[in-house]
Amino acid sequence: MNTQIILAGLKARPVRTGVGILAVTLEVVLILLLVGLTNGAITDSGKRIQSAGGDIIFMDAGASMILGMNAATLPVVLGDKIAKVEGVQAVAPVLAQIEAGGGFTMIWGIDPPSFEEMSGKFEWIDGKMFTAPDEVVVDDRQAGDQMLSVGSPVKILRQPFKVSGIVRSGKGARAFIPLSRAQDMTRPDFCTTFFIKVQDKTQVKAVIDRLKMEFEGKQIIDSEDWLSLMFASNAPLLGIVFRVIVFIGVAIGVLVIFLSMYTTVTERTREIGILRSMGASKGFIVGMVLQESLMLCIIGSVVGIGMSYLVMWALKAMFPTLSIIITSDWVVRAAIFALLSGIVGSLYPAIKAASQDPIEALAYE
Repeated sequence: MNTQIILAGLKARPVRTGVGILAVTLEVVLILLLVGLTNGAITDSGKRIQSAGGDIIFMDAGASMILGMNAATLPVVLGDKIAKVEGVQAVAPVLAQIEAGGGFTMIWGIDPPSFEEMSGKFEWIDGKMFTAPDEVVVDDRQAGDQMLSVGSPVKILRQPFKVSGIVRSGKGARAFIPLSRAQDMTRPDFCTTFFIKVQDKTQVKAVIDRLKMEFEGKQIIDSEDWLSLMFASNAPLLGIVFRVIVFIGVAIGVLVIFLSMYTTVTERTREIGILRSMGASKGFIVGMVLQESLMLCIIGSVVGIGMSYLVMWALKAMFPTLSIIITSDWVVRAAIFALLSGIVGSLYPAIKAASQDPIEALAYE
């Protein structure tokens, strides 16, 4: 009987039902996409840094795990000293910067000979390595996003460049410019990090220990640990971001469910009076209102999860450089938050409905 009453109420007011489902859908989509974008940006950046080819990453003390957030504080000549440490095969200075605008683009200033000695050759799709200060090499995803081809003019860090080549994505940055040009735009003769390749990969830890003894106070990290360290170092900030996202999403859901259920209770005052006069308890009325709200939230959650994946697919198709990662644990969390918002939003209307006097409710017009 409960289910029949609830379904009849939902069918009788399709607009209100649709608005309630839409609110929960938007709540779920908001949570999943914003969290997915944050996770995706960090994971993608970390994986590309890991794939740059270096076994060890050498940074200044206190530097952020997000390379583009660091100033150029390491003298390039320090690379010669690093190269003399036992077990080191190649050293490549990199000046990393982040360009904001339509997302965040990682720009690396590199010295091609040392970088390719450390990383290996680029996988070229078209063109060649830059030979002039105003030339840039971009990866295929960046080229697809901005519709670039060899010879195309492009703005990098608000400076005019020309695309000299397009490479397969995955090796560090989205765009590579001459190290000297990057230094001219920031700080001459300095870089943000050194990528180090070792002679024997089984000796990475031993080489790190030697480097730490030689360069006390510097951050010297196994590249295999980079992704986990990036998440760990940004955990407090990510926690705040995720809490804000969840709060906004739940607040939207609670407010709309509250208005929807409050309107429902007001419109169905007479029906509630009839149920009370037939012997329905206050608990029955509260349960009925809460069940109707939960049904809206369940439908909205299912639709929202499906919509999140559709929007993710559409965004990736429109913006090839965009990385969105929707994890199963956040799918479950978003559904739970949607159900909680339904309970919280419908609690007062449910109590109001149960507390109505049956005689007054029957006389309600």
